[in-house]
Amino acid sequence: MQFPFSLSRSVRTLRSGSLAFDAWALRWVPADGAAPGDLEEVTAREAVRWLTAEGGARRLPVGVIGPKVATPRQVAVAEELGHLLGEVGLTVLCGGKSGVMEGVCKGNLAAGGQPIGMLPDDDWTLANPYVAIPLATGIGVARNAVIARAAFAMIAVGGEFGTLTEMAYGRHFDKLVVGLESAPQVPGAVYCDTVDEAVDLVCVEFLRLPA
Repeated sequence: MQFPFSLSRSVRTLRSGSLAFDAWALRWVPADGAAPGDLEEVTAREAVRWLTAEGGARRLPVGVIGPKVATPRQVAVAEELGHLLGEVGLTVLCGGKSGVMEGVCKGNLAAGGQPIGMLPDDDWTLANPYVAIPLATGIGVARNAVIARAAFAMIAVGGEFGTLTEMAYGRHFDKLVVGLESAPQVPGAVYCDTVDEAVDLVCVEFLRLPA
């Protein structure tokens, strides 16, 4: 795959060399015809923002995980993360409760997102007040594995044993797992110092989804 990406607004296509991105199938396919004359190079984040806003992309969720009892710093980082993900049009999937989950939902909703809360409970009203789409599973902590399976990538903000299990599930399912704020150490996870770096990694992953 060649980077950076090139965008033609006139013919509404994202290109990478001789390939074009199918926004509904979320895969790269051979491009039809010659390259448009108005191609402009864009970053992965700019490409994802265009795909979700104008390109008709399917909304696969990003899993955001972290402690229910979180520090003020972790909640603030989660809120910033949710806002940036919302700005590029990425859907947040989390456990729907308090702490990091509430922070990321608050930021995502404020940025125009529709955060999904996959609750362990059988009562949707137990979701935090910023969950736009509450899913009352009634399956308890088993929902951790469902989040890891459903998300195309996961970002952990801090956390201990519960977050560790979710990160491990993510790696078991061969998902990109990103750690922020001293998230638990899991082999194969990528650790970032800033929210911006984490969002950029997730955007690249979105554009590298397999055919």
